[in-house]
Amino acid sequence: MTVRHPPLASILTLSLLALSGTFLTLYATPQGMGLSDDSIAYIAGARSILNGDGYREAWLASNQPVTHFPPGFSSILALVGLSGLDPLRGTRLVNSLLFGANILLLGLIGWRMTRSQPAGLALAILFLINGSLFRVHAVAMSEPLYIFFTLTAFLAFSQYFATAQAGGWKPRLPQQSPPSRTENQPPQGGFAAVARDFQSGAEEKTAAKFLLLASALAACAYLTRYAGLALVATLLVSLFILHDTWKKRLTSAGAFLAGFIPPALAWSARNRLLTDNATNRTLVFHPVTAENIQLGISNLAAFMLPVEEWRRTLIKIPNLFPVLIVILLSSLLIWVVAKASKKFFNPASETPEILSFVNALYVFAYLASILASMTLFDASTKFQLRILAPVYVSLLVMLAYLGWQLWQKQKPISILLSLIIFSLSIYNFASTLAQLRKGGQGYASFQWFDSEAMDFLSRLPEGTRIYSNETAPVYLYTNRPGYVLPDLVDPVTGLPRGNTDEGIAALQSDVLSGEAALALFDFGSRDEDVQSVYRNLADGLYLAFDGQGDKIYTAHP
Repeated sequence: MTVRHPPLASILTLSLLALSGTFLTLYATPQGMGLSDDSIAYIAGARSILNGDGYREAWLASNQPVTHFPPGFSSILALVGLSGLDPLRGTRLVNSLLFGANILLLGLIGWRMTRSQPAGLALAILFLINGSLFRVHAVAMSEPLYIFFTLTAFLAFSQYFATAQAGGWKPRLPQQSPPSRTENQPPQGGFAAVARDFQSGAEEKTAAKFLLLASALAACAYLTRYAGLALVATLLVSLFILHDTWKKRLTSAGAFLAGFIPPALAWSARNRLLTDNATNRTLVFHPVTAENIQLGISNLAAFMLPVEEWRRTLIKIPNLFPVLIVILLSSLLIWVVAKASKKFFNPASETPEILSFVNALYVFAYLASILASMTLFDASTKFQLRILAPVYVSLLVMLAYLGWQLWQKQKPISILLSLIIFSLSIYNFASTLAQLRKGGQGYASFQWFDSEAMDFLSRLPEGTRIYSNETAPVYLYTNRPGYVLPDLVDPVTGLPRGNTDEGIAALQSDVLSGEAALALFDFGSRDEDVQSVYRNLADGLYLAFDGQGDKIYTAHP
């Protein structure tokens, strides 16, 4: 199998699309990236690294070593911060560049997968104009970096098989006795045989390097998001399915793990030494709630049908979108199982196209890992857009592959469906771009930027401890670490806390001492159980500020 490279014209076109994606991300975020609790955790962690304190929870007064979030994204922000750019601003530069880079990578994946320049360009454009994935890249989160490492790992994995099949790992025929040589026949051995063996050995070494590269990139994905274990599982299972002998399966799996385990083990060992917990997760069973499942269906429906007006109409049909999602995932599962079964049980059969196969397999590995996390390790994880984004990317890859297959058989139908898909995507992208352009998202919005409560907190005496239900924006806008509130339920384990009353009494005593303040944001918008806890917290304290739905309590004047 000869390894081919895309022509210069295609590379230039993909580069232009990548630059367009970077520019559009910068254009859509004039006030910076959207911000959430996790965003501020990454930013604070990067600032802590830059200050020489290590990767710590700088947004909290406890300032403990960070274990809940892997260090990948914060490390990149800190690296950019060496130039003098604060990580808060650095997120805009990093994720804008990552959007462009991911466009380029998907174009290369589309080309390698189909050997079609138009298919590669179509996949790159489809990613560029996808409103959901564009929104993911416009928020200061780790998903864009995680997607980048995932796509590069897929490409390295594909190149590993391409190089291996071009070299010494071709299927070998049984040895036969060499025919008798006449005077005019060249010798079969000698220099020619040595040259063939040398070339074969060089290609095997090159293939091994690409496998180690794929494992190193998978490790980088894991150190960006713990969900990277799904990528590791995908590539390991693919090695066992796609190789034709157990020797190759075991040796390639061993080489892959040799590249992944050291950095992953080093991170886990660091966490265990500093906090006695490898990932800040506890094994507790908490089944996925109906509300969470409905959120996932809603986000998948928005990805499948990006026109909101149409979606609101069709959602009135009972169970329409759940049925469509089941049909989509079932069809993909049947396809990947059929390909895997044929190759595994008949190793001499043709190897499936690598990139489409690993992307289809990855969809189910990733969803399984997320469901396992929600059910056993972290009840606070939800089927949000950013959590589902890696699945969307792989679904786009499979859509491009299906479109190319359809083009080979039914060009008119392929053209019609392509026009519909691109038209709907452009419509949704224009709407998303206009919405993002209006102002900051999340904690970057004017609601927080112009918050009177934040201004009040900023004017409190230096050293005043601030207890709040929103410690992340308190850190962001006052440059002071926050103290978390005692609550009834642990959001990670989903289990009730046993010392809530003692925590409330200690907080009230600290506030009444005059050394602390209690800041409760969006007081009236919380559910009744939460508001009941807030009222207990504020009982006996002085209401020093009340405005815009926010309340701040201090000691009595």
